[in-house]
Amino acid sequence: MSNNSNIIAKERIQHITNTIGLSNAVVHAPHRVKPANQAANHSELNPVHFLARSATIYPQKTAVIHGPRRYTYAQLNRRAVALTYALKHQLSIRRGDVVAIIAPNIPAMLEAHFAIPAANAIICAINTRLAPKEVEYILNHSGAKAVLVDKEFVELVSKSKLPRVVIADTGIAASDEYERFLETGYQKADTLGWSGLDQTDDENEGVSLCYTSGTTGKPKGVLYTYRGMYLAALGNAIEAQLRLDSVHLFIVPLFHANSWIFPYAVTAIAATHVMLRKVDYDQIWKILLSEGVTHMNGAPTIMIQIVHHPLAVKLSTPITCTVAGSAPTSTLIARMKELNMDICHVYGLTETYGPITKSYPQPGFEDLSVDETAKNLARQGHVYLVSDDVRVVDTRMQDVAWDGKQVGEIVFRGNLVMKGYHNDPEATAKAFDGGWFHSGDLAVRHPDGYIAIQDRQKDIIISGGENISTLEVESCISQHPAVLEVAVIAIPHPRWGETPKAFVILKPGLAADKVVTGDQLIGFCKENMAGFKCPSTIVIVKELPKTSTGKLQKYVLREQEWKGHSKRIN
Repeated sequence: MSNNSNIIAKERIQHITNTIGLSNAVVHAPHRVKPANQAANHSELNPVHFLARSATIYPQKTAVIHGPRRYTYAQLNRRAVALTYALKHQLSIRRGDVVAIIAPNIPAMLEAHFAIPAANAIICAINTRLAPKEVEYILNHSGAKAVLVDKEFVELVSKSKLPRVVIADTGIAASDEYERFLETGYQKADTLGWSGLDQTDDENEGVSLCYTSGTTGKPKGVLYTYRGMYLAALGNAIEAQLRLDSVHLFIVPLFHANSWIFPYAVTAIAATHVMLRKVDYDQIWKILLSEGVTHMNGAPTIMIQIVHHPLAVKLSTPITCTVAGSAPTSTLIARMKELNMDICHVYGLTETYGPITKSYPQPGFEDLSVDETAKNLARQGHVYLVSDDVRVVDTRMQDVAWDGKQVGEIVFRGNLVMKGYHNDPEATAKAFDGGWFHSGDLAVRHPDGYIAIQDRQKDIIISGGENISTLEVESCISQHPAVLEVAVIAIPHPRWGETPKAFVILKPGLAADKVVTGDQLIGFCKENMAGFKCPSTIVIVKELPKTSTGKLQKYVLREQEWKGHSKRIN
């Protein structure tokens, strides 16, 4: 296109912008101006471009819902671009710098997921449930240059000397330091827009640093690349079947593997983000019934609480629920179907940008019984379209037989594997041994190629020389109609070395004659599985230890049971 054509195009865009009343919209070409030596047939993959594109095509479409607040894509784009300029000019953020953010699922957190990468910096979203010392470790280990922090969590950085911006989450400059910080970037956002921001020229650069929970020692910083995030976003958009009219409720925290990269997936499709400051089940149901939600993600433990909530009713339109963390039980699947919720079961790790495999429904599944459906959906399935293949291998890195019996470790390679562990070459080398990423999850491969996890290596119970899968025991116990949730761990046994112990939460509101004891549940197990697999003890509890995403923290239970014993607890 000639220079004259460019001028005419910009004038036309300005005319249209003025006509539809978007005086604050960025009218400059959203994608960066390529260097003179840039090849005509290549550009770096960058998830930031999703926002620029969606704001250009659908400027007036609702992008963000947060309580009474609504932002269009033009407004979200303007805020993100202003934040980028503010970071660069107020905090002197430069290429490769790490910017930490400690916040729940609020608009500022979403904006930071685009603004920080747009500054060629690395976003480090930190778990709000950590202790101040844990946050301090992450800030030091990551080498963060600045921190954005929600006012509720300021105490987590009270001893930090890093430059900080406090987010009041009001959306009003007079009462929110963050909003005033944005104001310093609006002039450049409105006059220069994206054209004043040089985007990355290396898609394999690090762009996001996600710290693991640290259950086996100090947390590791998992480094994502622009390329990986871009492809993971497209993969999720495809596998979750996001559409232009989709409305996604963010239950998974954005600090957890960047909410499985769904902020970028939803934006790529120009769908709507519904932010949720905390997991409040009353609020979740109010949103489900009022905002036209079509998609949400979460662990089965979260879904269990949602479907058994007093406000739960059958929804007028179906919702796609992407579930990960553990396999959904037949009881959960049946209840979700009653409420018009469709399950999309995926599997992944922080090191794989979140989901990387999916249990793909096959023609005819809809005619199966609930138990048969659950059995099929419980498998971890096949790899995402945007990744290389998944393998299940033995200790010699040879593929196991596709017989559903031989157990091996799940390994991955390809676009959806992390760049590595930040500042930890030894751990990275170990994880990538043999040219594949080692998940630590044990599985079988069925004749149809579907993988099915048997257990984590650390969760396998070895009792009298027999291997017992905690997942198998949990699956059995969960079939009892009185059981809401269950967790099984190994405990020491004087003769057999280890034996299973189960912790069970019963469903609320059970009639007196439906309440069961631990001994009765043991009897139920003995009726349904081999004796050596049955727990020697089952205790009824009020709650189970969980992460902020609802994933069970079995190591907490193991610590309690293995005190004074030589067994590892993680």
